[in-house]
Amino acid sequence: MTSSRQFPIKPFRFGVQASSQPDRKSWIDLAKRTEAAGFDVLTMPDHFTDQLAPVPALMSVADATTKLRVGALVWDNDYKHPVVLAKELATMDLLSDGRLELGIGAGWMISDYEQSGIPYERAGLRIDRMIEGIDVMKGCFAQGAFSYAGKHYTITNYDGLPKPLQAPCPPILIGGGGKRVLTYAAQVADIIGINATMSAGAVGPEAISTMTAEAVDGKVDIIRETAGDRFNHVEMNIRAFLVNITDDAAGAISRLAAGMGVEESMVAETPFALMGPPSKLIEDLIARRERWGFSYVIVGGEDVEKFAPVVAALSGK
Repeated sequence: MTSSRQFPIKPFRFGVQASSQPDRKSWIDLAKRTEAAGFDVLTMPDHFTDQLAPVPALMSVADATTKLRVGALVWDNDYKHPVVLAKELATMDLLSDGRLELGIGAGWMISDYEQSGIPYERAGLRIDRMIEGIDVMKGCFAQGAFSYAGKHYTITNYDGLPKPLQAPCPPILIGGGGKRVLTYAAQVADIIGINATMSAGAVGPEAISTMTAEAVDGKVDIIRETAGDRFNHVEMNIRAFLVNITDDAAGAISRLAAGMGVEESMVAETPFALMGPPSKLIEDLIARRERWGFSYVIVGGEDVEKFAPVVAALSGK
């Protein structure tokens, strides 16, 4: 285990990751229940599956709520030109009274690319393009016209309008599992999400091996060593997608470990899992914030009510 207090202790924030509902009423009901339960953020993935499209769906969430922040976890830079995405996001930030969080990534889900015909190029090239895309979006958000000459994007005397309400730019969230993206995130992101390493473009045994507590130690070490003067300002994020709020923590851990083909200790210790009653989850989250700095925790839309006691106990503390 790495030393404690690697990161300044930041107040807890909680989010819900949702993708779809059968109709508008159900989607708006989820948004209102999320806000009423004390969550801070509602996020969505950005894929070509049967999910809702994130820009209009998140705007409807913002319209139906008053304090809930919105964002993608994460927008794929390859799916839209950064000038187009910047205009959409600035509009969302303006119309939501400054409640947008800008999650952005280089893309990983091969089926999206194969089904759409978008070339799935090597990871390094996708990351290069994402870095340029972020530079372009920042230029769009800044005051006045700008030009940009990169390997992938060329912008000429463009003044991106409207400007976002959050100046100079909505908070940028970059999630990563590999050294290059984590290093870049430590240099520029406001929020850094720790992910499994999706080098194969899917969740499998190789990805699971990068979700252990020891693997997360290594990922966080990269950020700690790279962040430098930004160290005190970075917010650490984790999407806990193995969630089971239950009084039978031991049984839940044992069953999940067997299903994944891993040791029970891996499930018990990984920050990607939250298994047990609210009292245990509260203790686990405090310990994980101490060890890894995770203060911004996201669970699934199906967990809103069951996870609400944890949010009530820890949010803002």
